[in-house]
Amino acid sequence: MLKRPQIEEFFARLQKAMPDPRGELQYINPYTLLVAVVLSAQATDASVNKATEPLFKIADTPEKMVKLGEAKLKGFIKTIGLFNTKAKNVIRLSEMLIAEHGSQVPADREVLQSLPGVGRKTANVVLNIAFGQETMAVDTHIFRVGNRTGLAPGKDVLQVELQLEKRVPKPYRLHAHHWLILHGRYVCKARKPDCPVCVVRDICQYKAKTTNE
Repeated sequence: MLKRPQIEEFFARLQKAMPDPRGELQYINPYTLLVAVVLSAQATDASVNKATEPLFKIADTPEKMVKLGEAKLKGFIKTIGLFNTKAKNVIRLSEMLIAEHGSQVPADREVLQSLPGVGRKTANVVLNIAFGQETMAVDTHIFRVGNRTGLAPGKDVLQVELQLEKRVPKPYRLHAHHWLILHGRYVCKARKPDCPVCVVRDICQYKAKTTNE
């Protein structure tokens, strides 16, 4: 496991390499962010963005989405995996936002998780990006980076999330999950990490580091 001075240096380097990290899902407001994150489960951000660009032009509020209806929504998102279930969830969560939350996305994890299709990771993404909360949305990339580097080892995503909440220094908490996702997506890749270009390679505890040879 990395020690605190190593963790400080780890994030200082990620911050220097990516001063203003952003999620790659496109959205207009908290509602469209929520919909995009729900649609992104087991799908790439690029595939979701391709589907939501025309969708959000006509349905960027819960009311407009409900008016669009489940059948027409499926037409927009049919290129995304599990689109039948996701369409049902998006319409139902839109109805619940209208009926129970004044059409506003709640800034509360438990309330968000009561919406169809919204798990802990989705809730954490929305809380972080839309409301500036210091949450750790652990996906497969962060789970891998947390374990591989020694930053936040854990047997499951919740363990890694709780480790990150405890171990990430305060100045880095707001953007930590973005840095780690982007690092895992483009550098610390699953099959073959690109260790020669990694800015934290000397801090990382991974024993099977790749080389240029």
